[in-house]
Formats: sequence, C-alpha cells, structure tokens
Amino acid sequence: MTVRNRRDLAQFLRSRRERIRPEQVGLPAGSRRRTPGLRREEIAVLAGLSPTWYTYLEQGRDIHPSPDVLESLARVLQLSEDERRYLYLLANGQTPPIRPSEPAQAEQPMLRELVGVLGNVDYPVYFGNLYGDVTAWNQATVRWYTDFGRLPAERRNMLWWMLTAGEARRRIVNWEEDVRDLIARFRIASAARPWDQRFSERISMLYRISPEFRTWWKDHDVRGQHTRPRRFQLADGTQKTLQLVVMRMTDGFNSMIVHVPAGHDTTESTEAAPENFADQPHYVKF
Repeated sequence: MTVRNRRDLAQFLRSRRERIRPEQVGLPAGSRRRTPGLRREEIAVLAGLSPTWYTYLEQGRDIHPSPDVLESLARVLQLSEDERRYLYLLANGQTPPIRPSEPAQAEQPMLRELVGVLGNVDYPVYFGNLYGDVTAWNQATVRWYTDFGRLPAERRNMLWWMLTAGEARRRIVNWEEDVRDLIARFRIASAARPWDQRFSERISMLYRISPEFRTWWKDHDVRGQHTRPRRFQLADGTQKTLQLVVMRMTDGFNSMIVHVPAGHDTTESTEAAPENFADQPHYVKF
C-alpha cells in the first residue's frame, strides 16, 4: 500500500465502524460511549483479530491484511459490495472475487431489455454468464447458432451446445479451435470461484458426456475473454467470419457478446439462414 492508500484505508475503516450501532451486532449500547458506533476493540473481537493489530490498521501503519482478514472486516462492518471492492483496492490494489451469495440472476430483466433494444440486427447478440449459460438472445442468434428457447433451461449453455449438438459442428467451421477456447476460458472462470459447486457439477457432467472435453480439459489450457473471430458455415454453402466483441456488465457476472462482420471477410451472403431454419418462424426468446 502507498502512504495515501494506508491513510484512506484507516479513514474508511473508522467511518464504517462509527456508523454501526452496538445493538446491530448484539452488543449493549451502554451510556458511557463517547464516540458513535463501535469501539476498535469490539470490531477486532467480532472479526477475530488482535485489537492491537486492528488499531494499527486504523492508524495507517504499514501492514498487509490477508484476503481472509478483509472478508472478516467486510462482514463485521456490513459493507456493501461496492464498499467491499473499495476495501480490497485500498488494501492490496485488487478487486475481490464476487461473493458466493451474490444472486446470479439479479440483473436478468435489465439484460432482456437491453437485448430487446440492441438485438434487432442481422448478427447475433446474446448474454452469457460465467458458466457459459446463454441467458438472453436475439433472433439472429437463432439463425446463426440455434434456438436456445427449444432447449431445456439447464442445457442453454454455449459450451454444452458446442460439445453435444451436431449442428454446432456443422455451423462452426473451426469447431475444435472454438471449443478449446471455450474450455480454456471456463477453466479460468472456475478457478476464480473455488467455492462454487455449479462449476464442479458442470465439469462432471461434461466429463461424462463428451470425450473431447475429457481430453482437452486435461490439457490445462487457460485463456481470458478476448475479442476473437468465429467462422460460420451458412445454408447456401458460403462461409462468413464474424468478430466476437465481449462487453462485460458491471456486476462482473454477465457479459454481452456482440457479433460484427470481420473486416477481412469478403463473403457477401449475409441474408441466408443456417440449415433447418429457413422455413420456420422465429421470435426473440428470453
């Protein structure tokens, strides 16, 4: 921590401590309290810390709290998620992982509205979460990928579809490269949430049903989320390359994936729909 960060951290901890009333944490209010909120010693005990060590923090001393200590302080001080992130930034210059209890579907209505506003285009626009679930999509996604609305809710997942659907192998020209990229990103996402059983369950299921997943998961490839091309096979036999642009939401959980034509692609056929969808009516599904 820099001197300024230590000073800001000390002031922030004191301000959060002073806003908590004793009765909020099961302590008697008493009549001899000369300052608002809790005492330093009380915060230390509730957080499982040495009173002297915690006092050093509020004095701006050059000490380095661990993530476990920061989580204890965030809990005792009843910090909001934004305040918790600020605490981590002051203490070690990094944002914390998303809390396990943070609701994954909290912003779904907003995501659906956003796809409704931005999704009336010729190219796919869809929302995905950390697990690879496709949670909202436009009509073009149905034409270029599949109608996720026809799949069971637990199968509306891009990695699952790519590994198990025959149409994925037909429509995605560089199928193996794209699947391996998804797996490498899924590995990083799962490592960031070691407490999250949903990752473990999804990995186990994919391990059972897909020999390719079993092989490629063992390679331990890791890759972050980057803008990248994806080449599609269209129903008329032509191929089209689209660039995948990822826009992360502020919740840190969801992303919007927008497809735009790649600048180097000279294929002109953008109106043709992939096979099996030419004679069917389609609607935006949420």
